[in-house]
Amino acid sequence: MKVNSSPTALFGTDGIRARAGQGPLAADALRALGRAIGTMLRDDPRALHPRLGTAVMRALALRRRTGSGHVVVLGRDTRGSGPAIERALLREMGARAIRVGVVPTPGIAYLTRRWGADLGIVISASHNPARDNGIKVLSAEGFKIPDAAERRLEALLASPERRTLPRAASVRRRPDEYVDFLRAQLPAGRPLRGMKVVVDCAHGATSPYAARLLRSAGAEPIVLNARPNGTNINAGAGALFPERLATAVRRARADLGAAYDGDGDRCILVDETGEVRDGDYILAVCAEAMIRDRTLRGRTVVSTVMANLGLEKFLRERGARLRRVKVGDKFVAEEMMRTGATLGGEQSGHIIFLDAATSGDGMLTTLRILRILLERGRPLSALCAGLRKAPQILMNVPVRAKPDLDSVAPVRRALEEMRRDLDGDGRVLLRYSGTEPLCRVMVEGLDEDKVRRTVRRLAEVVRRALAPAGEA
Repeated sequence: MKVNSSPTALFGTDGIRARAGQGPLAADALRALGRAIGTMLRDDPRALHPRLGTAVMRALALRRRTGSGHVVVLGRDTRGSGPAIERALLREMGARAIRVGVVPTPGIAYLTRRWGADLGIVISASHNPARDNGIKVLSAEGFKIPDAAERRLEALLASPERRTLPRAASVRRRPDEYVDFLRAQLPAGRPLRGMKVVVDCAHGATSPYAARLLRSAGAEPIVLNARPNGTNINAGAGALFPERLATAVRRARADLGAAYDGDGDRCILVDETGEVRDGDYILAVCAEAMIRDRTLRGRTVVSTVMANLGLEKFLRERGARLRRVKVGDKFVAEEMMRTGATLGGEQSGHIIFLDAATSGDGMLTTLRILRILLERGRPLSALCAGLRKAPQILMNVPVRAKPDLDSVAPVRRALEEMRRDLDGDGRVLLRYSGTEPLCRVMVEGLDEDKVRRTVRRLAEVVRRALAPAGEA
């Protein structure tokens, strides 16, 4: 199976992302982007909010006519480049900004809806290293803006016309309502009394919140990597390095471990035995609980082409089904909205509970799992036991360009040969990263040795055909 994402040139699959201070994140480019966002808010707000009902759109329009103007909620992760990007972006936007400082991406999505803002903007490069940064634009509903809106913004950036928008004031506001929303995911009082939970904040946006949240529910939090200094976000920590969390869970004999990424929208868990549990396991445990509670709407879980065959089998055995979409939590959320599904997510740890939130939320996921542990009275390892994963190996191959993979003859021939070799007992997936110059090569099947041989052979073919100059 081959999937080529078709992100816009500037926004990719998860917003704008680049080296801080360069390209689209240079000061003049940021001012132009702010101006384009402000222009679109004035001239074509419906394109930014295709799901909003007429009544809500009229309310937003009334607020603008009565002089309160456009309102944007703006937050960031802990990268040192964030404040300068924030200032440049706001300089010519012409919208009143509610600045909330360091808040996870899902917090901005929640507060944008809660406060009735026109847009939410997150300054973050998610799991990337500190030298990078990025911008995610969220609609008034708290979803990432659609591809059509991104293309419209790119067109405005390319236009020679330069509209001058009036300067607008900004205010600072505490994100307390987001923290209150998270705490409400657990029963009142101290339901986690006696539970020991290790959290790895990746020196990112969850750093100010995770321990306080768990402690308020009675848990004993053990916090790793929650001392951001502007340069250490994701550095050997968080969701990309769960093995370090596993060691801490075993050492502390904790009930659960949770690792987040830099902007807090991912969660990778570690059970009480020290076993790492990715998004496939989280979806399985949550789906089983929601089937039991009759809250899994349509008995459907939405995930991506990367979801393991074992998850599909697990759901089928319980009378549910898996719907696959392109890689990217944006596409998961869109399919959930289209079908009415209440649970979706990615193997990488973006888990969306559409009955409560519009985006993946690492802390929300942790609390939902803790609630299930309380209700079932069983450890996470026992709840994961029903999911038996098929061997799946993913390799990342650096590339110099991203041509259509069907047009690269040696890659196309290798794919055809390897699919024949797997003979229906596995899957082959090639796709480009939407945020990095990489081709992701994934092979999954019943025979682990064959999977290992196949992924290595295919990765070598891709490397020879597409490697950067000097590396072929």
